[in-house]
Amino acid sequence: MKSKHTFRGVVIRKEQARLATATPTPSAAKSGPTRVRVGREVSGRGGKGVSVISGLPLSPAALEELATRLKKLCGAGGAVKDGVIEIQGDHRDRLVAELYKLGYDAKRSGG
Repeated sequence: MKSKHTFRGVVIRKEQARLATATPTPSAAKSGPTRVRVGREVSGRGGKGVSVISGLPLSPAALEELATRLKKLCGAGGAVKDGVIEIQGDHRDRLVAELYKLGYDAKRSGG
């Protein structure tokens, strides 16, 4: 079993990561409206950046439909992985504006 190193040197084993993400705490679920974040990631992609949309309270089928709409808007490819939408390229401003039009309180995260 291979360990995953985080940016602060903490080692997370696959079982711990799966258990931590699979069972949300009840207090986190009742904390109010969901936070939709649009960020940019390059790790593990050979330096190619992708725009990542997380925190959408949608079913997997609805996430696929929304991802298709956003990919057409940006004119780029992408995918839905583990409840997160990934759009190829840096389209954060355009995605935040479109999600805001759709009624989500989306914010840009990262630098």
